[in-house]
Amino acid sequence: MDRPGRVNDVRSTAHWARRLRGDEGSAAIEAAIVLPVLIMFLCLAIAGGRIVTSSAKIDAAAEDAAREASIHRTAASAQSAARSAATQSLADQGIACASTSVNINTGGLSVPVGQVGTVSVTVTCTVNLSDLLLPGVPGAKTLTSTATSVVDRFRQRRD
Repeated sequence: MDRPGRVNDVRSTAHWARRLRGDEGSAAIEAAIVLPVLIMFLCLAIAGGRIVTSSAKIDAAAEDAAREASIHRTAASAQSAARSAATQSLADQGIACASTSVNINTGGLSVPVGQVGTVSVTVTCTVNLSDLLLPGVPGAKTLTSTATSVVDRFRQRRD
């Protein structure tokens, strides 16, 4: 026959066995595994968002510069105005490019009055991504945008 004290010993041992096999620490281990992956995805989303918004702002700067160049009568004044417009547009939109270049094709200003000409501007900007501290993401991304604007066919032009 079993003694009543022995039954209590079995219950106590079973209680401790259940506690030792419990999963109290598994949540911390799972968090330690999953949290760095979630942070990495968040940083990738931020980098992607920065690239997309910067690209849209560079598109707008190229469009502003092309529009500004198309209303000038000489190639020299068009180039100067386009560079100024692109720089101002980038500054107004809060883009700090590590390096910027503005290339202007003013060939449309040399066509005779009455014919359609176009002016195109290419803006290249290097966007800094190094502040994200994400492994595998380059420190900078170079974005380029080209915009074309029609020169008024009846506007007088000078060489």
